[in-house]
Amino acid sequence: MTSFRQFDVVVIGAGPAGTAAALRAGDLGAKTALITRDAFGGMAANDGPIPVRVLAHAARLARDARQLAQYGISVEQPALDYTRLVQRARDVVGEARSHSTLLEQVKNAGVELVEHAGTVEFADAHTICSASGPTLRGTRIVICSGGVSRTLGVPGAELTVTPADAFSLTAVPKSMIVIGAGATGAQVASIFNALGSSVTICQAGPRIIESEDAEISDAVAAAFREDGIAIHQGFGAIERIDAGANGAAVTLAGAPRQPLKAELVVCAIGWRAGIDALKLERAGVKTNAHGFIEVDELLRTSAPHVYAAGDVIGRSMLVPPAVRDGFIAGNNAAASQPMTVRADLEPIGSFTDPEYAKVGLTEERARARYDAVVSRAAYAETTRPIIDGRTRGFCKVVIDRNTRKLLGCHIVGERAVEVAQMAAIAMTGGMTVDTIARVPLSFPTYANVFGRAALRAVRLLGGYS
Repeated sequence: MTSFRQFDVVVIGAGPAGTAAALRAGDLGAKTALITRDAFGGMAANDGPIPVRVLAHAARLARDARQLAQYGISVEQPALDYTRLVQRARDVVGEARSHSTLLEQVKNAGVELVEHAGTVEFADAHTICSASGPTLRGTRIVICSGGVSRTLGVPGAELTVTPADAFSLTAVPKSMIVIGAGATGAQVASIFNALGSSVTICQAGPRIIESEDAEISDAVAAAFREDGIAIHQGFGAIERIDAGANGAAVTLAGAPRQPLKAELVVCAIGWRAGIDALKLERAGVKTNAHGFIEVDELLRTSAPHVYAAGDVIGRSMLVPPAVRDGFIAGNNAAASQPMTVRADLEPIGSFTDPEYAKVGLTEERARARYDAVVSRAAYAETTRPIIDGRTRGFCKVVIDRNTRKLLGCHIVGERAVEVAQMAAIAMTGGMTVDTIARVPLSFPTYANVFGRAALRAVRLLGGYS
């Protein structure tokens, strides 16, 4: 008989959701184990947001270098050493890990960490076995195994690479086709365009970054085209991908044009739950029609002793909500006072050029539910963007005419992600647009574009209430 180690709670996956779940369960006194296929931190630390932000910063520096002459600074033409850039990304990951207190907190909470366990699966409803780790048995289980890139189901799909593969190249390709223009695809396209690739985006739907407010999507598309990125959208589907002498050729379904050719084709059509190897049926855990784990408001699965959080449930494939949901799942698995998932405000943005960000409702959704008033302020009328030569973009606020509170804020332009945090705080605090407009923001800053939009909204509402 195989021996096992008994725990109150076993958490599968040590990314943001799993770490939060294990830490919460441990803090509540539950005997907890945290098991992960690879290193502590998961994709977010090792292959995701942290290294990608390094490449995005390099793209920003390359863009800034092209602006130096406008400010009277003469330098030789910068040259990119992509190998060194990738090494810098690895160094930053290591530095972030060394300065993070999460690992120390997890250990101080009494959580037993099992790293590099390899493939993890359910042996039965309560038992977790792995390729290289010990067999663990948990009274309750929390699944936080993350997500993986979706693949195309067309001939030649094997010729594509994932975004993670693209960010691990040893050289920047001369040309690149990015299939899919959600947040990840748009970021891949923007970064490699800034680093010197000739980039083409293929978006089957009617517009890129479709989850954003329509005006933001249109503005980002216009800026991409201005920067030399070709965009094909609304064509329906990819028909096939063929190998070529110098890369691959992508044929769009029903398109009269010639196949699109590039050295590298990146498939960025979204994420699916990373549950292929778990053998969920052995625990009685069901998935929905989209392949994500079904959970209730307590983040409990169809098996009452199993909870799930993060990318595996497919609600919001981002770090902040993953941490929140991991905390709730760990809390509930540790049999504490039950907590439910609240509809928290989630400021979301992407480090493209230009950046874009949002919090709250789009204009379309707001008008369907409220008597909404919309106000805009352009970067080109705001002092700091003028100083920095970053005048592309605008800030758009959506206000409830009756309560005068923010329903949403949408921004495209320099430092948009940072500006969105201000809107999120104002909305969380229930501030009216009158209160926001009275805040004496530091000058000149990018935050002034938000203040200007708020002040303009007050005027549209007939003045201060």
